[in-house]
Amino acid sequence: MTELPWPPAVATGIGSMPGTDPAEAAAIVLGELPEFPHLPELPARGAGADLIGRTAALLVDLAVEVVPSGYRVSARPGRDHRRATDLLRWDVDAFEDALTRAGAAPRLVKTQVAGPWTLAAGVELARGHRVLTDPGATRDFTESLLEGLAAHIRELADRTGAHVVVQFDEPTLPSVLAGALPTASGYGTVDAVPEPEARDLLATVVSAARAMTGQRVIVHCCGPRPPVALLRGTGAGALALDATQLAGAPGSLLDEIGEAWDSGTVFLLGLVPGETPETWPSLYDAASPALRLADRLGFARSMLAERSVPTPTCGLAGASAEWMRRALALTRDLGRAFAEPPEGW
Repeated sequence: MTELPWPPAVATGIGSMPGTDPAEAAAIVLGELPEFPHLPELPARGAGADLIGRTAALLVDLAVEVVPSGYRVSARPGRDHRRATDLLRWDVDAFEDALTRAGAAPRLVKTQVAGPWTLAAGVELARGHRVLTDPGATRDFTESLLEGLAAHIRELADRTGAHVVVQFDEPTLPSVLAGALPTASGYGTVDAVPEPEARDLLATVVSAARAMTGQRVIVHCCGPRPPVALLRGTGAGALALDATQLAGAPGSLLDEIGEAWDSGTVFLLGLVPGETPETWPSLYDAASPALRLADRLGFARSMLAERSVPTPTCGLAGASAEWMRRALALTRDLGRAFAEPPEGW
């Protein structure tokens, strides 16, 4: 897997955006990131629009409902599940309409869903325990997700005319591995999932998504110490992480990044603040973490153009509308700057 599906000097977003208007969000994404747009997520709309609710909308023969503690398995699809399904359908409708209005025909479109561990950690069983405490339930949720994801990919491809790239979001994975998630009672923590088990389940969904799309699959984990070696071991063709948190990273993590990068793994490098900063960074300020990373690993900076894609550090749901637009434009400019570095870089 050496050929990249996206053109050089490209950039993309992580997923979430501020606001509640899917038509406006889609138009902004297509305007600022025309070569590698993503289907926007708008969690400000409430339950069903966040990462877990949106992913649950894809489940086949499984349903969730909203309870005071979050999402819980439901015996049948009710109001909460139907709302999540409707929101996702409206998002796809708005994206298709924005493409028509813009006269755009991107070669690629990215869609984001919760990875199996984040999904299993974010949904409760009937008695209040997390799905991930039950291996059988975790497998059922994973199989259901893949069945629904296949239908989502087909619809998105049919309605946009683009190849679909899948991004699995795993923000909860470090806590799953560390045994840091609280139990239903709040007095203890859920047992840690062994790394081989975590890797194997992720590898299953990565392999399935790659077969569905024929494209590299992205796994995103924006914590300060992402398990890069484990994620690479899943067969993911691209890893998304927050590059601004790597300044004090231990040598072991940098070794994992260097080995993955050198082997052909693409890194989506989070460089542009996901929330509105007090001082807006310059192009060079935003690029600096990536430049330092390449230097520290001993790679030529041309590697940034060859095997990286700039992104915001994480989702933009907490950004102001003004910064969100500037952040996406700055991300796009970074992609171009990596391919043709400005004088003095």
